[in-house]
Amino acid sequence: MEEIAPGMFHWTAFHDGIRQQVHSYYIPGAAALIDPMEPDEGLDWFAERVPPERILLSNRHHYRHSGRFVDRFGSRVLCHKAGLHEFHGGPAVEGFEFGKQVAPGITAQEVASICPEESALYIEGGGGALSVADGVVEWPGRTGLTFVPDGLLGDAPEGVKEGLRAAYRRITDELEFETLLMAHGNPVTGGARDVLRAFVTEGSS
Repeated sequence: MEEIAPGMFHWTAFHDGIRQQVHSYYIPGAAALIDPMEPDEGLDWFAERVPPERILLSNRHHYRHSGRFVDRFGSRVLCHKAGLHEFHGGPAVEGFEFGKQVAPGITAQEVASICPEESALYIEGGGGALSVADGVVEWPGRTGLTFVPDGLLGDAPEGVKEGLRAAYRRITDELEFETLLMAHGNPVTGGARDVLRAFVTEGSS
């Protein structure tokens, strides 16, 4: 567990399903987890601090180890309502809407490219932070920010990438943040808004 900014924790864990290390975050001030795997320190790490009251999924594919936290702490799991079909018949997941506060000091921002529920989570305080799902990543064998490979972007990858660029341009126009929290990549700490803006403005692929 690494405190990458005051009140903001990051860790990595191996995801058996995709055979990659993935990244998770905890914001104690909001009692909120983002896309959680269980860390090496185990769930006791959270019990000894501020137990998580809610789990925020940046898209429907990031449930990960949420069930372990639900069983231990009774945490609520939330995903944008467009992704709730993934959980028909369980596990229990509540829907949220873009533009709404989903935890104290955290609001859901619309991305809605790659999948309709693709979200960015804006975290206030400490210079601001933006958590992103699969829309921008670090990918093995590539340097810096990138998109996932075209084969993971459906039948019209260029259209999906243009939708992502437009969404992140709008977000960087509207919001100030110093930290970028990626579900698939190391966080960018310091100047993250400019880094993300440069990536989507340059038309990188």
